[in-house]
Amino acid sequence: MEIDGVLLLDKPKGCTSHDLVDFLRRRFGLRKVGHCGTLDPLATGLLVLVLGRATRIQDLLMAEDKQYRGVMRLGQITDTQDADGRIVEERPVRPLTLEQLEAVFAKFSGEFPQVPPMVSAIKHHGKPLYKLAREGKVVERPPRMVHVFSYRILEWKSPLVGFEICCRKGFYVRTYCHDIGMALGCGAHLAELRRLKSGNFSVEEALPFPTLQQMEHGEELLPYVLPLPEVSRIRRR
Repeated sequence: MEIDGVLLLDKPKGCTSHDLVDFLRRRFGLRKVGHCGTLDPLATGLLVLVLGRATRIQDLLMAEDKQYRGVMRLGQITDTQDADGRIVEERPVRPLTLEQLEAVFAKFSGEFPQVPPMVSAIKHHGKPLYKLAREGKVVERPPRMVHVFSYRILEWKSPLVGFEICCRKGFYVRTYCHDIGMALGCGAHLAELRRLKSGNFSVEEALPFPTLQQMEHGEELLPYVLPLPEVSRIRRR
């Protein structure tokens, strides 16, 4: 059967966004499935999936602003800028006050340039950077302008910093952690990440993946799919 609409899914840790697209295709025999913003295997939270005719608005939904909650680990630099990577350098973490942390976070707000990580889908001469990274290659990446609308430090318990951030599309949270760590002088990487919102869609409304795994037929999925008129209404609110 063909299903048209948007499915909000709470992505589990350890799989890629594309893994979940493939799961939906195979389990329910769907031809057209796409996602609106990649989440790395480390990350959990809101994954917006478009089914059938909803794939026509994939780019619109992908362009929505995002909200994340994360944890950065100071004192360790990894080759992927997150906890899934190999630690390439360890540095001592000096005693820091919350005010000192706030001052550095404030430098990475508003609009500023960000150099995309090597482990990303951005292409260099037609080849994704992550494939070059697998070959042990590092190429120059021009910085891109990104935008952070707001941030909050939720918890500071050395060497871990809990934070929330609202940002525009194209923003790499792991690079954000890496850059803040370098500004502090001790280095850092992204230890945990959860996407809370994409536009007006919230993870609180998302289908838990274990519930999806228990379904066997498309009819079971239908109550969780937002039809296109409902998607338009949510986007306007």
